[in-house]
Amino acid sequence: MTTYNVGDLVSEFLYQNGVKNVFGVVSVHNIPMLDAIGRRNFIRMVPARGEMGAGHMADGYARATNGLGVVFTSTGPGAANAAGAIIESRFAGSSVLHFTGQTATANLDKNQGTVHDVYDQLGMLKSISKKAIRINNAQEVLEKLINAVEIALTPPMGPVSIEIPIDIQRTSIERPIALDQIKLPDINSEIGDMSSFDKMESIISSCNRKILWVGNGAKFAREQVEKFIEMGFAVVTSTLGRGVVPESHKMSLGAFNAVPLIEDFYKTLDLMIVVGSRLRGHETRDMSLELPKNIIQIDIDPDAENRTYQTNHFHCGDAKKVLDELANRLSEKLGLEEKWANEVNDLKNNIVNEYKSTLGAYKNFPEIVRKVLPKDGRWVRDVTISNSMWGNRLMLINSPEENIYPVGAAIGPGMALAIGASIGSEGKKTIAMCGDGGFMLNLPDLWTAAETQCDVVFLVMNDQGYGVIKHIQESMYGGRKFFADLIGPNFEDLAKVAKMKYKRVDHANELEKILDEAVKFVGPVLVEVNVHSVGEMPRYFAPPPHALKN
Repeated sequence: MTTYNVGDLVSEFLYQNGVKNVFGVVSVHNIPMLDAIGRRNFIRMVPARGEMGAGHMADGYARATNGLGVVFTSTGPGAANAAGAIIESRFAGSSVLHFTGQTATANLDKNQGTVHDVYDQLGMLKSISKKAIRINNAQEVLEKLINAVEIALTPPMGPVSIEIPIDIQRTSIERPIALDQIKLPDINSEIGDMSSFDKMESIISSCNRKILWVGNGAKFAREQVEKFIEMGFAVVTSTLGRGVVPESHKMSLGAFNAVPLIEDFYKTLDLMIVVGSRLRGHETRDMSLELPKNIIQIDIDPDAENRTYQTNHFHCGDAKKVLDELANRLSEKLGLEEKWANEVNDLKNNIVNEYKSTLGAYKNFPEIVRKVLPKDGRWVRDVTISNSMWGNRLMLINSPEENIYPVGAAIGPGMALAIGASIGSEGKKTIAMCGDGGFMLNLPDLWTAAETQCDVVFLVMNDQGYGVIKHIQESMYGGRKFFADLIGPNFEDLAKVAKMKYKRVDHANELEKILDEAVKFVGPVLVEVNVHSVGEMPRYFAPPPHALKN
């Protein structure tokens, strides 16, 4: 019988915490942990074709489940390969545990040239993770694993890297009895300074035209946000805050947070409450978007105060608890007037109609995708012109778990995010809209999709190049399109090689029928949209204000 070792402890710890699937690449410096997962057979290990893809899969899994994603990489170059994925999960605030090995403790930090030994791996992991932890001996493993999970799940959430030297992984130990009581920790975030509530109550009571800007930190506060709607608040979200209430709600302006009509609307408002959002430069035209003058900001992170916009009042506390307390104080005093609700709903309709008018041949794509994708399906996107123009806004989102995209604006994660999301959501359909350029970056994981038979429709918008880059080159670089044209594969042949079902859209009126057939098929499907045949993509890029000053 195999002796119980630290690898077994890692495996059992994850299982006790409810982890059903992990992602990774098996390697010399993580075999004891993955061997334990294989022997015990309680957790499914999804073998990615590279560490970057594995990391994105764990991130997609965490977002789709609102839970814990887990990725295993090797040491040194293997851990470095996952850096982009760890950074993306940091952007997105995903609770991801990244397990990596290390050279044996006798060789640590001595630059002796052992296998996979790189300079200051822990320093690299510290720079990209919310926290990086090295386990120094077998006796501290359980304590540090518990600490890692708590850090990953504590708002603002993020990835935690755990470095376990190979000799420690192999060390035989007594099974800790405490494992039987292990479970995901209850995170008890603070409500904040109670004296601050009197001022917020006074400000809110004195304002009539009010809006709530909801970000990632409050996207699961549906009940609380609904109370604020009943008190007369309109709702707008960051892209990552989408789905806090269904975007079909008459008081929700969705993620149309920076279009001209909404900016004009902001000028008429008495108050904006920003809750759980950084008001990222990427979504506020590098902070040039003009917001209402009167802003209350609520955030769990004290460093968020005035980071991007000056606010009239900042409250540091847990979003749900703070909104609950304010609702308890104000719900009997405030209400939703029909005239105001109609104004907000009319504004949304005007925004949508104006926005659709810019999409040309693609104007009906958002409605078609929403119609075909089941209500609880996952909507995953890569960074593409189509996502920037309509995927991030017009395709209505019902809940936060549906809304998965690269927050850091990198191309390439879409395929792997979708695989992880599909596996995590257990039977709920996933559509992943990717560009052909981004699709190439993680192409080997197409075989991961085929192997796992994940239920994903890969909707590849093929314009045979980096379309976004070409738009930037046309706008700012005299139309010189250097290095943006790509030689890509024949996608039908590619699907055949991967033993995957394939469909192609050559005309806009074909999308609904073809996508509906793909969604009804069980297992991965590659649907290619021939952009050059369907029609010209809408113009994505306009130079930011600072680029026009010189």
